[in-house]
Amino acid sequence: MADIRIKVAKDKAKLVKALRAGEGSTGPFQTYADVVTFAAAFGFSKKNRVPFEQASRRDPDPIPGDQFKNRGLMDLIAIAETQNPNILSSDEEQIQAKAKIFKEYANGGFEILENQFSGVADISKQILLFVQSINKDFGSEDLDLLSFL
Repeated sequence: MADIRIKVAKDKAKLVKALRAGEGSTGPFQTYADVVTFAAAFGFSKKNRVPFEQASRRDPDPIPGDQFKNRGLMDLIAIAETQNPNILSSDEEQIQAKAKIFKEYANGGFEILENQFSGVADISKQILLFVQSINKDFGSEDLDLLSFL
C-alpha cells in the first residue's frame, strides 16, 4: 500500500494543536489523527471541502495514513464524494485521491471550527458545547446509512 500522509494546512496548524490534549493544551482529542478525523467528518457534514496549497511541515507533522486505517471514515467520505466504489482500490492513484478528499474536508472542517472558536481561551469546553448544539439539530432522518451502499 502507498505511504500516504495526511497533511494539515499551515494556517490551521495552531487550531489543530489546540484541539489535541497535552503540552499545555486543553484540547479534547488524544491524537492529531483524532483531530483530523473529527474535522473531516464535520467538514463533510457541512459540505465544506477546501483545498490548500501550503501544508504545515512541523507540529503537526504530516500524519501517517496507517493511523487512519481503523477509522473507515476516510473510505466512507471518499465513496460518498465520488459515488465510485473503485476509490477503495489499492491502486496508487485511488489512494492518493482518497487522501486528498479527506484532507480537504478536514481543512473545510477546520475552517468552520476556526471561525467558531476565534478568541476562545478554553477550546475543550467550547467544543463540547458546540458538539452538543450540533447534536440537538441532528435528527435520525438526517442519517441515511443506505446512502453509503
